[in-house]
Amino acid sequence: MIIASNFKTNHTRKSTALFVNEVNDYMKENNISSEVYVFPTTTSLDSFNTVPNFSIGAQNAYPIVAGSFTGEIGTSQLDEFGIKTILIGHSERRHILGETQNKIAKKYEFYKELGYKIIYCIGEPLEVKNRGLEQTLEYIYEQFNEIDTKYENLILAYEPVWAIGTGVSATNDDIKIIHSAIKEKISKPLLYGGSVKVENVREICQIPNVDGALIGTASWKTEDFIQILENTKDL
Repeated sequence: MIIASNFKTNHTRKSTALFVNEVNDYMKENNISSEVYVFPTTTSLDSFNTVPNFSIGAQNAYPIVAGSFTGEIGTSQLDEFGIKTILIGHSERRHILGETQNKIAKKYEFYKELGYKIIYCIGEPLEVKNRGLEQTLEYIYEQFNEIDTKYENLILAYEPVWAIGTGVSATNDDIKIIHSAIKEKISKPLLYGGSVKVENVREICQIPNVDGALIGTASWKTEDFIQILENTKDL
């Protein structure tokens, strides 16, 4: 299993350190073999001493070592903390912050060349879902334009935009159909994200072609994230 927590714009430097250390202690004491990722805010990145299967990643970074890009960070900042994992293509960056597929592809290529572990996010808004499966898949596949899907350090995350932070998860059949279709085209680990929580994570992770979960709101409390790891540790 691959379990990832995206803090988005939540937690502070202090609370992030407490979260990471408590999760790390739990993983060490319980011999958790799942591949675990946490993506804190930029101001909370640090050099954490974690077990080998627990990684800290960046939610976003500019495709540059350093330069004149106000409000961004580059690899010189990530290198300071040994960060080698990044989220790319999240729907909030696409739909709220206006990242185009071309910009996303350039960022992907830059971090691919540096050997980063990339969790690449794809998904459709509600108006596309309502047009039917064929157009939904067409929309999703367009998000692979200019993306090297054979990259060895690639993890995919399917996140239907209409299910992120809404409390509404896709049905098991929805997830099964989309994940199966993506897997037919691209043989990479494929996570599901979209209102995953303690109560449903195990059931979702048992759906065929679901290799884990990328979780937002339900993963921000340490005790909830530890319970999520507990609920999926034997899958």
